[in-house]
Amino acid sequence: MSGRKRSRKREFGSVRKLPSGRYQARYTGPDGMIRPAPDTFDTQKAATEWLVEKQAEILRSEWIDPDAGTITFGEYAARWVKDRDLKPRTRVEYERNLRLHIKPQLGEKALNGVTPPQVRAWRSALLAAGVGRPTVAKNYRILRAIFATALDDDLIRRSPCRIKGAGQDTADERPTATLDQVFGIAAAIQPRYRLMVLLATFAQLRFGELIALRRSSVDLDEMEVKVQRSTNEMEDGTQYDDDPKSKAGKRSVSLPSALGPDIRAHLERFVPAGRDARLFLGPQGAIPRRRNFNRVWKAALDAAGIPAEMGLHLHDLRHTGGTWSGRGGATLKEIMARLGHASPRAAMIYQHATKDRDQAIAAALDVLIEEARGKTED
Repeated sequence: MSGRKRSRKREFGSVRKLPSGRYQARYTGPDGMIRPAPDTFDTQKAATEWLVEKQAEILRSEWIDPDAGTITFGEYAARWVKDRDLKPRTRVEYERNLRLHIKPQLGEKALNGVTPPQVRAWRSALLAAGVGRPTVAKNYRILRAIFATALDDDLIRRSPCRIKGAGQDTADERPTATLDQVFGIAAAIQPRYRLMVLLATFAQLRFGELIALRRSSVDLDEMEVKVQRSTNEMEDGTQYDDDPKSKAGKRSVSLPSALGPDIRAHLERFVPAGRDARLFLGPQGAIPRRRNFNRVWKAALDAAGIPAEMGLHLHDLRHTGGTWSGRGGATLKEIMARLGHASPRAAMIYQHATKDRDQAIAAALDVLIEEARGKTED
């Protein structure tokens, strides 16, 4: 028996005892390469059981090349962003979130080595560092999407992102301005931006949608504003026009007829001739930038007596307008149509409100505007 070999042959793979006394398991993968187990085993039985599990993976077509997932998470994430069909601003946003919140902890780890406990620890560390829950939820969604693609690419067997509810956005409730506050801000802000405040409230437009408006976007006969584009700003300051965030963002919004005089006065005083002339321009004729406008906005809040602790942003006027539209009798779908939101639960992209009903909402807002103006004039 002195000629007995230490390596024991099996129908699938082999187990051999090493000089250290531990056991090594090896097998031939579907790609024809000899694949050793990543670790050695205390007993021959443990090594054999590992081979049985590996053979079962191959039979179930669940085998994954162990070398394929050794790329670092950071490298794979960079490739993931590059290969996706993203708008420029979204691409920059993904890259920024990866750089600031994900790669510092997970970037150097092997893609197939990231574990659920590590993901939980990463999320807990962000929250402990004071990162807001909406930001943490957004980053978790990005992380989950990257690992979902890695799963489709057969680089991992199962995603490590398994925290229930971690991707849900639980943003704090934003403040709602009163109509008196809206008109107070409109009166206090630089005159060239007065109409911007009113349209943000009563047409529920976003900042990017507002500054993308052209003279041709407003139909005074129909009292309607057409939203077709949105102006975006990159981190380097570059500005460009693009489609709104979703298909529902392209919409026509009926305006309260009480805004007619405000629109006409703005067109005459601040908008150059020509259908393509922008509705809103800065004092030097440039496209407004968020950072510069925020200074103008804060000055208007101070002048209007809006307390700083309220934390009111221009974007909050969308919520204000939506709230008052609801009080005017609009249904949830009709409010969503005005806001340009798409329902993630609906089978279709969005079901728009009828034009007649949208005009009725604008008429209801008319009554509220006249009441508020009456108070300020008394």
